[in-house]
Amino acid sequence: MAVFLATAWRYDSGYPYPTPKARPVIIINIHDLDGVHATLAAIVARFQNPREALKPIGDILVDFTKDRFAVSRDPYGTPWAPNSDTTLRKLLHSNKKNFTPVKGKVSARGQRVLANKKPLIGFGERLSTQIFSSVKGSTSVEVRSSTEYAAMHQFGGKKEDFPHLWGDIPARPFFPSSELGLPPDLAQSIKEVLAESLFPRGS
Repeated sequence: MAVFLATAWRYDSGYPYPTPKARPVIIINIHDLDGVHATLAAIVARFQNPREALKPIGDILVDFTKDRFAVSRDPYGTPWAPNSDTTLRKLLHSNKKNFTPVKGKVSARGQRVLANKKPLIGFGERLSTQIFSSVKGSTSVEVRSSTEYAAMHQFGGKKEDFPHLWGDIPARPFFPSSELGLPPDLAQSIKEVLAESLFPRGS
């Protein structure tokens, strides 16, 4: 029996566009195709709590999303845009030890700071760590960021549209898009976890 997955996308705030307060949400739905719904329903009914079959999927999605920040690539393997000069200058000037005391040049410490700075990972690392999942009903899992600026980085934004920005923000997607769907490896991992949850080994 095959299990088919699809993605849906919406803004948590209800806005049809990214705003400073819009939080992106990815929703994974298990769809009934090829007449498997009755079989799935019978299997799921054996569980007193269907959430046990869906929670591992949410865990996989959370880990996958957090990994985007570690490798600085979108869900499909495309590298993110590098840090802007403005971001790097602000980072250097955040600590006087990043400059030599006499000539004011970038110190060895400052050079290490620049070399280790990954896009979207700031001082508090909120965006890269505050990713959560929740089971919705018996057939859906939502994965979301709790940070208010997540949508801006997911989709990007221009200063002319958002005057509060210090410059244009390039899109650095960490959630899959509804147009491209789930990356094949991620989709396969989800199917395997779901199949294991529904058909435990030795049962």
